[in-house]
Amino acid sequence: MATWGRATLVEGVRAGDRRALARAITLVENGNPLAYELVRDVYPETGKAYVIGMTGPPGVGKSSLVSALIRRVRSAGKTVGVISVDPSSPYTSGALLGDRIRLADHFLDPDVFIRSMGTRGHLGGLAETTLQAALILDAAGKDILFVETVGTGQSEVEIVGIADTVVLALMPGSGDSIQALKAGIMEIPDVIVVNKRDHPAAKTMVNEVRSILSLDAERDWSPPIVLTEAVQEEGIDELWGRIAEHRAYLDEDGRLEARRATNLAGEVFAVASARARSHLEHAVADDAELGRVLDEVKGRRLDPLSAVREILEKVFHVGDSDTNRPDTR
Repeated sequence: MATWGRATLVEGVRAGDRRALARAITLVENGNPLAYELVRDVYPETGKAYVIGMTGPPGVGKSSLVSALIRRVRSAGKTVGVISVDPSSPYTSGALLGDRIRLADHFLDPDVFIRSMGTRGHLGGLAETTLQAALILDAAGKDILFVETVGTGQSEVEIVGIADTVVLALMPGSGDSIQALKAGIMEIPDVIVVNKRDHPAAKTMVNEVRSILSLDAERDWSPPIVLTEAVQEEGIDELWGRIAEHRAYLDEDGRLEARRATNLAGEVFAVASARARSHLEHAVADDAELGRVLDEVKGRRLDPLSAVREILEKVFHVGDSDTNRPDTR
């Protein structure tokens, strides 16, 4: 059995060794300091993989879509990495949906690496663990990375923020899909897929999506809508073609590099915000004086913004001058 130190892990990741990748991502999940050193060492070799984010409400068939797309990508001789981001169990801190039955067809393919990830109470949250895991698989030489999330909330939006192309999966007749449309998330996707295209309400959902997209006439790229039946792999070639079209669009005029630069900056702020919040929560929990400030707010003896000022001054030594007051609009 290999003894994984910093040097052997770096060498193993660069070689695409599956055991090294598994160990490296476990270190990432657990917030082990060695993970930061590892990512720092391999970071100069990243930026070659094309990252596809797959998001959408639970139960719409995202894993089935990813599985079908993997088969399509592998038929072209490309290597694949998959990060499936799951909610963590409050009892075991593991990934609740770790079985990923639909992806099981690819487990024995040496050129496909699949990993389910949970939060495990990580200081930087899922945005940080996903970013680090993606960088590790990128450095390992994977051509295509799929990042799949559960849900379409703020945390999921942050997770797919590392993606070059974001695919939003919806399902006709699904209340969650309708809610996703109403929640104003249509600025997120680059490609929209309506799965279960044989459903009687499929065409209706396509029309609803199209009408919502028409409200944003100023958008340079208009997300195409693809009807699929993922389990039967119907419509998958068209879906992959639409993803390829978006990649070609990004390759024009340096859009891809600009998007990646924006995404990386956004991820830095997302991770910093998550860490700052975690630090703040721990500080308030451990400090009787800060706890008193919160009690004052609860008792309506101190207004919330005054409490924010006191807490920030004590925890982060941040003043409240006009030059750094947050925009509360």
